[in-house]
Amino acid sequence: MKLTFLNALFLSLALIFFSCSAQKESQTYNPDLTIKKNLSDEQLLDLVQKQTFQYFWDGAEPVSGAGRERFHVDEVYPQNDKNTVATGATGFGLMAILSGIDRGYVTKKEGLTRLNKILDFLAKADRFHGAWPHWINGETGKVRPFGKKDNGGDLVETSFIAQALICIDAYYKNGTKTEKALAKKADELWKGIDFNWYRNGEQNVLYWHWSPEYQWEMNFPVKGYNECLIMYVLAASSPTHTVPAEVYHEGWGRNGAIKTKFEVYGHPFTLDYQGQKNSVGPLFWAHYSYLGLNPKGLKDRYADYWENNVNHTLAIHDYCVANPKGFKGYSENNWGLTASYSVKGYAAHNPREDFGVISPTAAISSIPYTPKESMKVIRHLYENLGDKVWGKYGFYDAFSETDNWYPKRYLGIDQGPMVVMIENYRSGLLWKLFMSNTDVQKGLAKLGFEIQK
Repeated sequence: MKLTFLNALFLSLALIFFSCSAQKESQTYNPDLTIKKNLSDEQLLDLVQKQTFQYFWDGAEPVSGAGRERFHVDEVYPQNDKNTVATGATGFGLMAILSGIDRGYVTKKEGLTRLNKILDFLAKADRFHGAWPHWINGETGKVRPFGKKDNGGDLVETSFIAQALICIDAYYKNGTKTEKALAKKADELWKGIDFNWYRNGEQNVLYWHWSPEYQWEMNFPVKGYNECLIMYVLAASSPTHTVPAEVYHEGWGRNGAIKTKFEVYGHPFTLDYQGQKNSVGPLFWAHYSYLGLNPKGLKDRYADYWENNVNHTLAIHDYCVANPKGFKGYSENNWGLTASYSVKGYAAHNPREDFGVISPTAAISSIPYTPKESMKVIRHLYENLGDKVWGKYGFYDAFSETDNWYPKRYLGIDQGPMVVMIENYRSGLLWKLFMSNTDVQKGLAKLGFEIQK
């Protein structure tokens, strides 16, 4: 009886200790949000990168370690997304974590542990012919439907994870025994994606969705130009489930119809931005596919992708400076249109769908293309707007000075590109890792790409 009592007492004390330890650990990230106006450009850029990185570190879904769909400080939105993992945000987050490890924001040991945790989760999570769903329950690994019929594989979001897996493999494949094991895990996950299945019966186009319940009823063949170039590059590059070049040229390239010629504010374009009618789309089209795929020197029969992305960014910049709709705050220090939260719910902001909402990720993730113009935005947001737009995980998702609208909300797919593209601007790390993959090099050659040597 005495032994039982002592055991119970010990167990109670242990639970209290571990509870306190867990509570203390969860409170360790408590950034100083005081605005400092004497920072150099390099110091400010590092601060933004480091603080935004924390969305995927401190702010990760705790069971899986993966990237949350969203996080709302103001809790205006129903908090039903606390355990919702977004596949695209997870892919971007994996790349952000690599940059954080390389920068020393976390230790190598901590980084390795977290990456293993996320990859183990992905290995056990629901997959549909190798593709993960758009949303996953972070506690169970089960699909969380993005829509009624969108309850199966999402090849576009999966490609954003694959882009990261290739980078992880490259980063660790020549390391220690433990690091090589992580690289092998990443490599196996990427090679398990059946891109060929998503041709929907050997058609020369890739389909976005497939569901075991609804089959191909979403009926979304992906044709360019938009944010999905990386999916076609990876499909051609896959050593296990590849597709022929015709899938790219007939599907994505629309038998050449993707190629066109127009100008926006004097900036030339050769790609048809579908649905925009001689205009450009939201700026995430210049980000998502190019987190690993280096657009510098990247050319094919349709475009020079570096020139295209630079001109896309400058066109949005010049539009905001011209401010034809007269929105408050638009200027050379305050520009950037992309998909984000909006005064009208959620919107893919672009010159044809502009509601006076600035999305910080638009200009910040464009920093490799427009370093001077993007740096002006970063400094203005940080120094002049301050805590209206700046919080524990960096800049909030979107705001409108016209509507005096400053929600304290984050979206994973908008936070990730900022970290990765700042890193690519500073060191080229993710570009170097991804482009070093021999299968990617073969895939690009198969599709007729020229790449920078």
